[in-house]
Amino acid sequence: MIQPHRPYPLKGIFQGLAKPLGAVPVVFLLPSVAFACALPPSIILTLPTGWYMTGAALTVLLTALFGAAADRLPDPQPRLLWQRKVILPETLTSYVAFLCFLGLLAVGWLGARDPMHNLMTLVFWTGVWIALPLGSMLLGNLWRPLNPWTGPVRITRTLLNRTGSIGLKRLGHLPAVLGYGGFVWFQIISMAPDDPFVLATAAAAYWLVIFAFAVLEGEEWLQKGEFLTVLMGWLSRVSPLWLDITGPKARLMLGWPGAQVLRMQALTRSEIALVTMALAALTFDGLAETFWWQAIIGENPLEPTGRSGVMRDNSLGLLLAWALTAGTILGAIRLGQWFGGRFATGPIMLSFLAIAAGYHAAHNLVTLLTAGQYTLAALNDPLFRGDSILGLSEFFVSFGFLTDAGTMPLIYAAQFAAILLAHLLAVYLSLKLAGHAPAKAHLPLTVLMVGYTTLGLWLLSTARSA
Repeated sequence: MIQPHRPYPLKGIFQGLAKPLGAVPVVFLLPSVAFACALPPSIILTLPTGWYMTGAALTVLLTALFGAAADRLPDPQPRLLWQRKVILPETLTSYVAFLCFLGLLAVGWLGARDPMHNLMTLVFWTGVWIALPLGSMLLGNLWRPLNPWTGPVRITRTLLNRTGSIGLKRLGHLPAVLGYGGFVWFQIISMAPDDPFVLATAAAAYWLVIFAFAVLEGEEWLQKGEFLTVLMGWLSRVSPLWLDITGPKARLMLGWPGAQVLRMQALTRSEIALVTMALAALTFDGLAETFWWQAIIGENPLEPTGRSGVMRDNSLGLLLAWALTAGTILGAIRLGQWFGGRFATGPIMLSFLAIAAGYHAAHNLVTLLTAGQYTLAALNDPLFRGDSILGLSEFFVSFGFLTDAGTMPLIYAAQFAAILLAHLLAVYLSLKLAGHAPAKAHLPLTVLMVGYTTLGLWLLSTARSA
């Protein structure tokens, strides 16, 4: 239901940002100032999160300083574990995934409108958007065999005897940027992203558009024009295990996280836009629920007006977050070049893929542990008639761990580790990709990495309204 408009207008977003932004350095130096309210997760708010952030910031800083002073950094080489023929062709696995997608659409349109009792919502938001990327960060690109476009596009182009293209490759990754921008707005800002019917309709429309373009251009276009394919591939680059498929042969490789990133081509301008958008979306998704942001837009966190009341403000905030993210990252790189660094922007931007992966893992961990239970329950009993397909008899969803003083610190520790390790990997990658450069040329990026680490941990531990 659309909420009535707030009785007070937006209080000038740019004027309202001046005071809080001026306090950002103070928050970084005294992180505990921001943790006065004891709202959920209340146990995390009682932890010495200021010390966590201080320790993480110092770790990132010292790692960057020692790395910049080192004469040589290690060069991780991947190792071949085994090689064999591809067991299941990609066309088959993709087409099966497409059939499953059709089944989810049917459930979304015909099933219950309750998001916690509809497989469309649960499988997409918990399985596809959270679990699949997390699995890809550990086991390689799991999206590739499950891509619901590859098989149908191959079959359709074969039946149509089509081998040409219409020149979409000239757009680079711009279609993926536009697609991801629409997805982010739908996820964070739109009225009902969890409504199964709305989600199924949006997913079907998006699939049809991408399918039409891929049939006209060729399946290779998916690697540039479809944002899920691009993002999943990027996140999997930090995996220590991955399959290298060439023709009918598959090779299982083992290497240090980030070894694949070092062997990637430099990012283009449209790819840089997509990376910065991914970082900004994750940041703003956490920021939008904080008391800090809601004070800026004049929202009372104790009496929220609902998503309809803040759509305009959050839309502006999302655009502003993207502009600030892109501006600070590109500005830091440019400043490093001005200080004598002869590195290009494209290769250095590859290092931020590690941060995007770490943020995705940390930001969505609690959702995976909560909504993941509903997903398991729905998969176990999809028709809600007492079945036990997965053998999970008497399966009960429980959120009691969110108030457990022993469990919540462990969850925060896992989030803390994901953020810290991601930034340490990003520091190493940036130093390695920059090549030989004066130590002062690395200073702007180092400051940025330290600030980004602190901001990420603050977003995970500060009081929020939802």
